[in-house]
Amino acid sequence: MKQKKSIAIIGGGASALMLACSLDGNKFNISIYEKNAAVGRKFLVAGKGGFNLTHSEDITQFAERYYPKKFIEPFLKNFSNTDFSNWLKSIGIETYVGTSKRVFPKKGIKPIEVLKAIESQLQKNQVSIFYNHTWQGWDNEELLFSHHNEVIKTKPDLVVFALGGASWKVTGSDGSWTSYFNEKGIQIKKFYPSNCAYKINWNSAFIKMHQGNALKNCEFTCGNISRKGEAVITEFGIEGSGIYLLSGEIRKQLVQKEEKEFENAKLYIDFKPDLSLEEIKKRLENKGNLSTKEVLEKKINLTSTQIELLKLASSKEEYNDTHFLSQLLKKYPLHIVDFAPIDDAISTFGGLSLEEVNEDLEIKNLPKHYVIGEMLDWDAPTGGYLLQACFSMGKYLADKLNVK
Repeated sequence: MKQKKSIAIIGGGASALMLACSLDGNKFNISIYEKNAAVGRKFLVAGKGGFNLTHSEDITQFAERYYPKKFIEPFLKNFSNTDFSNWLKSIGIETYVGTSKRVFPKKGIKPIEVLKAIESQLQKNQVSIFYNHTWQGWDNEELLFSHHNEVIKTKPDLVVFALGGASWKVTGSDGSWTSYFNEKGIQIKKFYPSNCAYKINWNSAFIKMHQGNALKNCEFTCGNISRKGEAVITEFGIEGSGIYLLSGEIRKQLVQKEEKEFENAKLYIDFKPDLSLEEIKKRLENKGNLSTKEVLEKKINLTSTQIELLKLASSKEEYNDTHFLSQLLKKYPLHIVDFAPIDDAISTFGGLSLEEVNEDLEIKNLPKHYVIGEMLDWDAPTGGYLLQACFSMGKYLADKLNVK
């Protein structure tokens, strides 16, 4: 009988868990090394706001949500959102599609129950988990871990890194691993916040009255990209699904700002994307005895927050000028001056350069060492896309290793 190969998976997030569940237990002795006292910490944190596991849209459109699409697409084709939902069902987790077309566990199933179902699969696959083991680089060809006050060394046949990005340090995802790869001459791209709040220098009187209010059913535009959604005004700035979808373009402009090419990033809001500019002009012109504010409230259905924003960006004469106000309503400018702190971001962009890995996710200059998950330099919006890519990547690598 052929001897099993040993495989060490460093990190216990979504991509690592799927990899360990999907590897052939008859071929591999599988070990997970996790720095926390439990696996799936970020997985559970993601479930606090409603456990959005994936999205139900067509896989062709699904792939368009990622940057770079060319990198992520093979993983999705190998293990799609439908495949993921079917896999969850096979381990006892029924799902349903919400009104937003996002996929959730059936009502009553808590995030911890999903994690326990996955851990049950790990047990069936005879996966060993070493908790409180923090990876600390290499000693020649051996992996180094600190475990409480002990130094642990091991030399597995194969190594898979699944160390996460650089946000939500409380879950163990802090990006501290980058220095070890730098020592090996492996290129690391700078981490930036993604799917995060963005800083706006609001008028103090406005923010005192309107912080926490939502801008619903709007269309948000940055650069050449427009997305419908909603956002919340906060003391710090603005955040929400409509903003997260533009993270890549906002980041591009803020990075250019760092390089002194731009003063700040520009975000535009269409308060009424379902009404044409001509229709808005018509309603403003035919106001009868109503004031401008009353027309905006009653005929265009703007909220008090939206109306106040219009006032802030116009003089008294401009506010009562039909042409100016209708244009402003359809293309309201906001100036974004900074990211939220990286640790507050839902995810990060940057990490181990994609040029450093081959199509099998093996590090080109470090044979038998692989990389999966958020520690690689790719990006996706919230809504199930981040988790799906991590699970798909884990499954893809497992399938590749199982046939080698």
